[in-house]
Amino acid sequence: MKKKGLLLLLLLFVVCLPEQAFGQCAMCRAVLESGADQEAAKGLNDGIIYLMAVPYVLIGAVGYFIYRKMK
Repeated sequence: MKKKGLLLLLLLFVVCLPEQAFGQCAMCRAVLESGADQEAAKGLNDGIIYLMAVPYVLIGAVGYFIYRKMK
């Protein structure tokens, strides 16, 4: 029961604070807010998403192989 409550609280936190979920470091944010180079901003955001996704993909792959080995 505690896991469900914690998961619900985490989901509520993520849904209620979307601007913090898309935040970057202070210098990156200053460059992006200046609006000078939109292509650089798009590339920076894509890089952040890429760096964020790689650990999840790796953990998922390891988990899948462990699951298959245990089965």
